[in-house]
Amino acid sequence: MTSKKPPSEIEGQSKIVAEARQSRSQREKTYREKALKMYPWVCARCGREFSGKKLRELTVHHRDHNHDYNPPDGSNWELLCLYCHDNEHSRHEDSATYSEVTPGGEQASSGSFKPFADLEALLKNKK
Repeated sequence: MTSKKPPSEIEGQSKIVAEARQSRSQREKTYREKALKMYPWVCARCGREFSGKKLRELTVHHRDHNHDYNPPDGSNWELLCLYCHDNEHSRHEDSATYSEVTPGGEQASSGSFKPFADLEALLKNKK
């Protein structure tokens, strides 16, 4: 038993298919799609390979952490798995929070107590 679909239902399905195709086209223009076409599907940190459904676990990382800088040659991107991507962002946040002390510079004190402030004077008095 075959049933004919009304014209309005056929038009609705055609519209859905056209929207899906347009959405796919737009998605392919995004930097993620471009990066997936440019680079092998391997995490740049841990070397894990991705394919099929697992490909969604591979993310695009912006090397300079500027998501607005997306050069067409992909020089600001690298593919990282979810775990390495989270680790990279945690390291970036930690380095911003706990900036390293540079030679000749001092790290800001988080408190006012300085237990070794007079240590040099105390050591000289013992000699």
